[in-house]
Amino acid sequence: MKIALACDHAGFELKEKVKKYLTGKSFEVRDLGCYSADRVDYPLYGEKAANAVASKECDAGVLICGTGIGISLAANKVRGIRAAVCSEPVSARLAKEHNNANIIAFGARIVGEETAYAILDAYFAASFQGGRHAERVGIISDIEEKNFK
Repeated sequence: MKIALACDHAGFELKEKVKKYLTGKSFEVRDLGCYSADRVDYPLYGEKAANAVASKECDAGVLICGTGIGISLAANKVRGIRAAVCSEPVSARLAKEHNNANIIAFGARIVGEETAYAILDAYFAASFQGGRHAERVGIISDIEEKNFK
């Protein structure tokens, strides 16, 4: 599985640890930046990762900023992206099972390293359940089509 990984300056240190963690679990990681703790604008990196996922260049994405909120908001502006901010593993699992989230986001100022790993493990171990959830994801897609014209 190929993962688009991106962050802003606040998430840089945790991104580097996450990259090593995911690579150690045999994921192919495409590091889309940022590449230092120097100040950058998180929307640009959220968009880069979202485009990589939306184009099917990557299978899923992981985004990290201070809270996970801003970078996920930017990613969700790309057609076909369902980025979910999660601060614990249960929400990460349910984001995949119920919402078919294709990007997971979290905040480096919110979660520690071990919690980040638990979030990733839960998200990547989960599978979309379909059924009534597919109907709801379909409704989300319909809303997206109606409003992204």
